[in-house]
Amino acid sequence: MMGGSCRLGLWHVHVWWSGDTIYRVRFASTGISGPVPAPILKYCAGHAVDLSGLKTVACEGECVSARIYQAVREVPYGSTATYGEIAAQIGTSPRAVGRAMAHNPTPLVVPCHRIVAANGIGGFSPALEIKELLLALEQKGKKASRK
Repeated sequence: MMGGSCRLGLWHVHVWWSGDTIYRVRFASTGISGPVPAPILKYCAGHAVDLSGLKTVACEGECVSARIYQAVREVPYGSTATYGEIAAQIGTSPRAVGRAMAHNPTPLVVPCHRIVAANGIGGFSPALEIKELLLALEQKGKKASRK
């Protein structure tokens, strides 16, 4: 397994991976040396990149969390869905979706930042500013890809 990080604004995105499978993604204030998969590098640089070609351990199995992560992966780049919409899609509660998002081992690959509350942006760990940055980055990337 390999690990490395790249920049995302003021943050570093740490990625642990092997081949096309992502095992862990986390956000930190400091970087670590090592490689990062090219699609994630391009994504963090602001390019409209489809990360669905990357596999994630989060979607393995048939548990509720895996089904939630699979549904979240279907939310297109530059779009959002609510916790309630994802819950209705797989037959669970919005609270269960929120819990799964809080424990997502591979953010970006499972784009939990695209899941918002019915009346606002919702939460994001470790900092809400990262969710805001990711949503803004995708809006900008979406506009640039239309040109």
